[in-house]
Amino acid sequence: MTTHHDLGRVTATAQPGGAARPSTRAVPRPNEGVWPGLATPPVAPAKARVAEALFRRAVRTLPVRVVFPGGERIGAGGPDSPVMRIERPGPLFARMGTDSKIGFGESYMAGDWTTTDLPGLLTPFAAKLSTLIPPVLQRMARRYVEARQPREEVNSLEGSRDNIHRHYDLSNDLFALFLDETMSYSAAWFADRACDDDLAGAQRRKIDGILDMAGVRRGMHVLEIGTGWGALAIRAAQRGARVTTLTISAEQKALAEQRIADAGVADRVQVLLRDYREAQGSYDAVVSVEMIEAVGEAYWPTYFGALDRLLSPGGRVGLQAITMPHDRLAVSKKDYTWIHKYVFPGGLIPSVTSIEHNLAHDTSLHIVERRSLGYDYARTLGHWRETFLARWSEVADMGFDETFRRMWEFYLGYCEAGFRVGYLDAFQLSLQRRPSF
Repeated sequence: MTTHHDLGRVTATAQPGGAARPSTRAVPRPNEGVWPGLATPPVAPAKARVAEALFRRAVRTLPVRVVFPGGERIGAGGPDSPVMRIERPGPLFARMGTDSKIGFGESYMAGDWTTTDLPGLLTPFAAKLSTLIPPVLQRMARRYVEARQPREEVNSLEGSRDNIHRHYDLSNDLFALFLDETMSYSAAWFADRACDDDLAGAQRRKIDGILDMAGVRRGMHVLEIGTGWGALAIRAAQRGARVTTLTISAEQKALAEQRIADAGVADRVQVLLRDYREAQGSYDAVVSVEMIEAVGEAYWPTYFGALDRLLSPGGRVGLQAITMPHDRLAVSKKDYTWIHKYVFPGGLIPSVTSIEHNLAHDTSLHIVERRSLGYDYARTLGHWRETFLARWSEVADMGFDETFRRMWEFYLGYCEAGFRVGYLDAFQLSLQRRPSF
């Protein structure tokens, strides 16, 4: 199956270098051969009129400034507020009216609107996300307008491999350009949120934090579910543990093994191309960092059951998870959004309540310690976004086009805004078995 990620990387039509910072210059239209359907907005005049009316109503009280092509300005923002410049109102509102959860991001990719401060603009929208559209209209949109998750993106064994391939097998070189030297693709933990700006140090602190929550020490055999590019496995091995780490990304496995060898711990780390459902054995500690988001609600009992099944008596689990409020999860868990279509197919962010519910019903485990990294994640994403934009010319040299740049920038800025306002959070959780009486 052809995906948008496959299409975003081209050989003959890639844009040259380009600007390292977002701008309000005219944006090239997406190449129809590379991004089919994106260059031509839907024809939906009635829906577009409704979308524009709702947009104007929402923006009226937000601290932003929206500028239309003819010079009209709306919004409650002052001189220093973020500016959204609408370049093509017709396509923007047609996309939003057809499917607001996908159309707004696609409009940015297509250049229908621009801004000089993407996360700053998206932050007030994220803060009011649940109230921007009246509840009755939200229910109607979910029922009659908005798309649902495609059947092929369900996280079965085969579906999970396809979903992971579309993101994590995009290009090791791409991720290496904007991640820090540890190649960690999850929330960092900054020692001082006001002053600390060392991303690599914050990532190492995060890794040590989750290993501590799992009680990892010398002589243990540790299972990691979700290898990434090997940073956690390396650190656990440096502590004197033996590590078995699982991934279903062939690209990640290859680079992780190289990095593990370069770190001099290949004799203590085994990387397996294996799904968590296929794992066997018993381990002194189990660690899984931001992998649950790719599991899907239908498989949460299986995932948590695997943690319980694979953990030796007396052991602990270190779990790091992105979370959302439980009430938002309840109403949005079946939504199909821009993030699903372009970045994380099959993904679903749990709530802490849903994690506790699954632990209580499907395992003998419970949460004994927790640490929030939500604001740290906003800073982490800010680092990634700034580095990605600053090194865009190198990304373009790999064959990625301008539409891909705007897609990736929107993804990072959108997530940063969510963590800034607390719509999203991230927790490190220590799990152990409930006492028996």
